[in-house]
Amino acid sequence: MFFKYIRSRKPAKQPVGPLDDRDTKGALKDDKVIAEKLNGFFASVFTAEDVREIPRPELAFVGDKSEELSRIEVSREEVLELIDKLNINKSPGPDGIHPRVLKELKCEVAELLTKVCNLSFKSKVVHRKLFPDSHLFKRWGADLTEEQQTTAQDLFTKYGYNVYLSDRLPLDRPIPDTRYPRCMKKYPHDLPTLSVVLIFFNEAMSIILRAITSIINRTPSHLLKEIVLVDDYSSNEDLKGYLDEQIKNYNAKHPGLLKIVRHQKREGLTQARISGWEASTADVVAILDAHIEVNVGWAEPILSRIKEDRTVIISPVFDNVHFDDFELLEYAVSADGFDWALWCLYEPLPKEWYALKDETAPIRSPSIMGILAAHRVFLGEIGVLDGGMHIYGGENVELGLRVWQCGGQIEVLPCARVAHLERAHKPYMLDLSIAMRRNALRVAEVWMDDYKYMVYFAWNLPIENPGIDYGDVSSRKELRKKLNCKSFDWYIKNVYPNLIPLTTVVVYGTMKNTLNENICVDQGPVPGNTPIMYDCHAYSSQHVFYLSTEEMYIGGLRSRQNAVDRCLTDPGTGDLPFIEQCNEAVKKGLNMHWDFKQGSSVMNKKTKRCLEIVMDNLSSPYRLVMQNCTGQKWNVQHTVKDWGKRSRTNSVR
Repeated sequence: MFFKYIRSRKPAKQPVGPLDDRDTKGALKDDKVIAEKLNGFFASVFTAEDVREIPRPELAFVGDKSEELSRIEVSREEVLELIDKLNINKSPGPDGIHPRVLKELKCEVAELLTKVCNLSFKSKVVHRKLFPDSHLFKRWGADLTEEQQTTAQDLFTKYGYNVYLSDRLPLDRPIPDTRYPRCMKKYPHDLPTLSVVLIFFNEAMSIILRAITSIINRTPSHLLKEIVLVDDYSSNEDLKGYLDEQIKNYNAKHPGLLKIVRHQKREGLTQARISGWEASTADVVAILDAHIEVNVGWAEPILSRIKEDRTVIISPVFDNVHFDDFELLEYAVSADGFDWALWCLYEPLPKEWYALKDETAPIRSPSIMGILAAHRVFLGEIGVLDGGMHIYGGENVELGLRVWQCGGQIEVLPCARVAHLERAHKPYMLDLSIAMRRNALRVAEVWMDDYKYMVYFAWNLPIENPGIDYGDVSSRKELRKKLNCKSFDWYIKNVYPNLIPLTTVVVYGTMKNTLNENICVDQGPVPGNTPIMYDCHAYSSQHVFYLSTEEMYIGGLRSRQNAVDRCLTDPGTGDLPFIEQCNEAVKKGLNMHWDFKQGSSVMNKKTKRCLEIVMDNLSSPYRLVMQNCTGQKWNVQHTVKDWGKRSRTNSVR
């Protein structure tokens, strides 16, 4: 007997106890109930081995102190919460708790009950913060001990999200239903079957199992044909034998539902998705990350739409799961797009969609994010994905261009919601730009025709001999020819008019003054409108574009209808130059036109003042000023030989 009951000499006002044992007035029927409950609980949960390892709580539940106990509301709730946590199937697997968590919870409940039942209440212990600068502990983890903080931080560094918390959350945890009310309609029973592909590389085990559990629980069983796991050569030991055991456990309940494909070397995100598609056998394939939780009713709208039109590639609407506390943040519905560097971004909903006045209607989208669903055969007919992509980035833009240019279309479905776990960092590649830059050039060379130079501009690469091997693209060019695909010019005019190509660029890149070539023109602090001189780093804030129309853009290339480039202007008074959005500079009639040739001065055409650098004294740094010309010379990194001099009436636009 772990606990013994001593009858109170005073009636208890509100002794601690299970909620279901309260009478209609909220009080326990008898103090003895809690002692019996706790004894039964410990007898069922703690094994003989546990008792040897964990201090045995030889405690007395003293009834005459229950009045004092009843005032400790937090302690009562903590007891009940911990009992609920452990009152589950103790075997690891889909319905159980992660084995490394079970022992810790047992220790935790023993410690807490010892405190509660001895009535030795103390003020809350405030633990020293070991990692005050860690993103993990900005909003979470204030009550963790130093040992727990260290464990959580180590896991966070390894995975980029809060594995410590994930391992302690139920695999079948509920998440808010973020669908519009009109989405909650009944769909036909006879929809196409579905294969769900989950790709991963060194993902946390509890994350993968939660994704699987959500798919099984929230997808109609007669539609879900299989779940295909694709392991891109993970090195984590628990993703080998232990994961195989979990798959067996799932298949014991759902025969043949799960299968796994394991790469024998690291092949990257795109090839993992291709492997998942190759292993799929259902009518429709949904290719997802493994760090997701599908929401209720996610599959039916996808399957219904693809049944109507097999050439539609579907993107669900993403909600965000915070990397630290795993709370779900509902995201607004939007279309998917990209910038000229081919980074993904969200686009405002088109006016045509609002005109329908139907919040469940599909949204025409210029591009697609990484998660998609498609008719399996149609996806194969148009070339699945480009297997020549490296690691991460650009593969979704390539698919979007190919779908639109080769006879398909892309839609976002507001009624299909998937919760996606964000990462604070991607452990497998700290600098994503390396692979992304290479992949972007590959997309540009195959699908973007003369507009490909915009990608070179955005990445600040020389058009000739960029020094980046983007691989053999001959097979992708042959695919484009075979499918009789449309031009990128057609795509911009008919699908994505928000993109604005620049056809008059003369020079671009970093801009240096011959007085000191270690510093570059920089857009300066943002928000702000004052350009500066700064140590050269060649990131986008130092990208300069001089056009044959005599404007000079400073800062990253935007060139979009809703993200206008910023023009250098001379206010005419004072000694500071300013940067203004180019469309506003035109409206205001600002002095925004410049005379410039490589190796010469930069002179404003109207004010006749020059952009120059000065030192206020010998110990001060150079600063950027407008002043009477003294003959200072400037050079911009790259020169466009032909393309930037073409007129806007030629075939480029």
